[in-house]
Amino acid sequence: MNRPRKQIHLAAHFPGVNNTTVWSDPEAGSHIDFRSFVHFARTAERAKFDFLFLAEGLRLREQNGVIYDLDVMGRPDTFTILAAVAAVTERLGLAGTINSTFNEPYEVARQFASLDHLSGGRAAWNVVTSWDEFTGENFRRGGFLPQEKRYLRAKEFLAAAKVLWDSWSGGEIVADAASGTFLSDPDAGRFLITSDQFDIGGRFSVPRSPQGHPVILQAGDSEEGREFAASDADAIFTRHGTLEAGRAFYSDVKSRLAKYGRSPEDLKILPAATFVLGDTDAEAHEKADVIRHQQVSGQTAIKFLEQLWNRDLSAYDPDGPLPEIDPLVSENHISRGRASVRQHRDPITTAREWRALAEEKGLSIRELMVQVTARQSFVGTPAQVADALDEFVQTDASDGFVLVPHITPGGLDEFADTVVPLLQERGVFRTEYEGTTLREHLGLRPVPAAREGVRS
Repeated sequence: MNRPRKQIHLAAHFPGVNNTTVWSDPEAGSHIDFRSFVHFARTAERAKFDFLFLAEGLRLREQNGVIYDLDVMGRPDTFTILAAVAAVTERLGLAGTINSTFNEPYEVARQFASLDHLSGGRAAWNVVTSWDEFTGENFRRGGFLPQEKRYLRAKEFLAAAKVLWDSWSGGEIVADAASGTFLSDPDAGRFLITSDQFDIGGRFSVPRSPQGHPVILQAGDSEEGREFAASDADAIFTRHGTLEAGRAFYSDVKSRLAKYGRSPEDLKILPAATFVLGDTDAEAHEKADVIRHQQVSGQTAIKFLEQLWNRDLSAYDPDGPLPEIDPLVSENHISRGRASVRQHRDPITTAREWRALAEEKGLSIRELMVQVTARQSFVGTPAQVADALDEFVQTDASDGFVLVPHITPGGLDEFADTVVPLLQERGVFRTEYEGTTLREHLGLRPVPAAREGVRS
C-alpha cells in the first residue's frame, strides 16, 4: 500500500555576507537596511514558506589577526529584526539563532515569549552553543566551555526556559472589572530552578504566549547535537550533500526519538541548500559555475586553504598547485572562531585527500576550493529542481529545506515564482496557510499547558 505523499517544508535563510553570498553582484543589496528584510520576508510569505531563518555570529571572525571580509555580516540584533518583520508579515514564522553559552535563560525566555505574543505565535529559537575562547572574550565571563559542558548548559538552558514559559498556564488573566480581580492565580509566573549551570528563582514577567513555547530548532551534526535534537528540538538544521548521506542522517536521528517518548513526526529534518535556476539544464549549470567562482575568488580560495593549513599562504598563487608543506597542527589557530577549525579534525589526512583529488582532476588551489567548500545545491530548470526537492522528501532524506539564496534581498524571488507553483501542482506544498502559528505550519503538536500550580 502506497503511503500518502509527504508535504515539503520550506524555510528561507536571510544570508549575511559570507561564503555563500555574492555581495559584489550588481543585484545585491544591503544586509542591514530594513527594506532588505521586508522584501525577503514578504517574498517568503507570498510563497507560503514555513519560516524566515536568521543566523547570528557573536563576534567578527579573524584570519591572521585581521577581520575576514566574508564574515562582516553588518547585521543588527536578531530580536530587533524579527520583531520588526513581525509587523510587516502575517503568517510567516520567525526563527532566530540565539546562543545558550553566553546568554541567560530568563532574558532569552522573556524575549522569545514577547516575540511569540507580538507575532501571534510565529516565534522559533535556533539553540546554538559557542565553543571558543575567541568569542567568549566579548562577554563578561570570557573563556569558553568544553564540549561536554556546553551541551550540558544548552540542555539545562532550554529546560530552564521551558520552566519559565510554563510558569504561566494561560488562564490566569481574568481582568474582571466587577470584582476587581486581574489574576486568578497570585502565584502566576513563580519559578525556582536549580541545576548544574543555573540557580535562579523569582517571577517570570511574560504571560503564556500563543504557542506556549516557541518552536525549537537545533543546528549540528555531531553525536551530541543529534542527541540534543532528538530529545528537545522540533526541527534540526543540518547539511548533507547527497541523497544517501541525507537518508542515513534522517534514519539515525529519527530512530533516537522513541527513547524520549517522541514520534518521528515530532522532529523535522531541514538541511540547508542553495539553488541555481535556468531556462535549460545547461544554462543553469553554466550560471552555477559563474556563481561559485564569484563566491570563491582567488583571494577567498587562499583564505579557505589557510583555514586547513593553519599557515599564512598569501604568497601562493591561487591558480597554482597546493602547498607541498603539510598543515600546521596547533591549538593556536590563525582562523579564530571559524567552524572549519573544528570540522577539519585531522588536517594532515584532509590535506592528503585534497592533494589526491587535485592531482586526479588537475585542479588548482582555487578550483579545488570551489569543489570542497560547496554546499548542497540544486541546479537546473525549475521543473528539475522541483523534482529533486520532492525526491529528497519523499524518500526520507529530509522533511524539507532551509534555502540559502546567493543574493540578498531578491535571491528568493525566482524560486518563489517558478519552483513553488510546480510543487503546489504536485500537491506536496501548500497553496495557502492553514493555520496561524508556526507549529501549525510545521505540523507539530501543540505544547500542553503546565499543570496549574507546577512552577519548576
